Amino acid sequence: MNQNARQVTSRERVRAALNHESPDRTPVDFGATGITGISASFIYKLRRELGLPEKPIKIFCPYQMLGEVDAELRDYLGVDVVGLWPEKNLFGFDNNCTKSFMLPDGTPVLVSEQFNTDYEPDGRLFQYARGDRSHPPSAVMPAGGWYFDTVIRQTPIDEDKLNPEDNLQESPLLTEADLRGTQDAISMLYANTDYALIGGTAATALGDIALVPGPMLPEPKGIRDIEEWYMSLVLRPDYVREVFAQQTERALSNLKLYYEAVGNKIEVMVLCGTDFGSQHTLMCSVEVFRTLFLPFYKQMNDWVHANTRWKTFKHSCGAVEPLIEGFIEAGFDILNPVQCSAVGMDARTLKDKYGGRITFWGGGVDTQGTLQSGTPDDVRREVKERLSVFGPGGGFVFNTIHNTQANVPVENFLAMIETLRNFR
Repeated sequence: MNQNARQVTSRERVRAALNHESPDRTPVDFGATGITGISASFIYKLRRELGLPEKPIKIFCPYQMLGEVDAELRDYLGVDVVGLWPEKNLFGFDNNCTKSFMLPDGTPVLVSEQFNTDYEPDGRLFQYARGDRSHPPSAVMPAGGWYFDTVIRQTPIDEDKLNPEDNLQESPLLTEADLRGTQDAISMLYANTDYALIGGTAATALGDIALVPGPMLPEPKGIRDIEEWYMSLVLRPDYVREVFAQQTERALSNLKLYYEAVGNKIEVMVLCGTDFGSQHTLMCSVEVFRTLFLPFYKQMNDWVHANTRWKTFKHSCGAVEPLIEGFIEAGFDILNPVQCSAVGMDARTLKDKYGGRITFWGGGVDTQGTLQSGTPDDVRREVKERLSVFGPGGGFVFNTIHNTQANVPVENFLAMIETLRNFR
């Protein structure tokens, strides 16, 4: 179990931070979700550097090629949070991780039996929705790439025949089999570890651009082109509103079923991974967010807070400071990844303005700049600064700003861990 000399458990530590109380030390997450994870290639390099036994890395998120942070590595990293990977991945096939594969950089990994391991002559690697090669591929890894890009398969749009139900294909209702697996996994982790547990379920992410193109659908229907979807927020608001209304009904059903399965064994529910910001500005207006998204998010959050002890987790990259008040009004408890390098996202300003009302999960170090291309001393300085800004009074869970990428220098990552140990 993860506990220090004061016998404070990871579960208690995270719970205190989420309640905006001062924990014994800042809680840490590496690998609990698909937006706080670590590249499989980097995990392999890190394990080798640490002298841990070499083994193929299980890939639970093939879309981003994120690897398993196992118990051995969690202990070294001081991790306080563990998540439950879904039984099916973003391509719609099982996460069984039983087939051996070698990444282009020589990293040995384990992937699903339905994962395509045949490279094209030009070095590209395609993936197929549900592993079904009778349909065009739904994603491609470029030659020399580290993860997959979605292949847009938009069919011609007939405005008179647009049906909101077509954009609900990626938002299924939970089955008994889904719930059985979830219940068993959560119960085992809750009984046998003291980690804080984080969950997630289908249909709760409104307009998530990773889902909109339908990489898990052999024949996606509706509005599937990314640019067309963003334009639809303005050009077809009634259509989008109806999609969200029906999706929210499914989300509420799934949340109820999920709670019946796991109760309050989880501390956090990841509700939404929809990005609203670029590096420099918003990807939709404040007005569009408040009229199209906020009412439906509020329905989900209101149900969670009325019926569970869970805290709800909102992911959005980018320059989203103008929306944070709306995130809070919608009932979100947590904001991730806290991209402090984006316009208007200064760490001190965010803590001063919102720190008592929302938990910052991330923001620990810039993965685009400092962790990737800085020196170990640069990393130490930034980590110390972020701990000193975000840490006081709770409301902070340390994580890198989004996933740790494949080609991060190992010495920089270790400098981050060393600083965490000394100053968290």
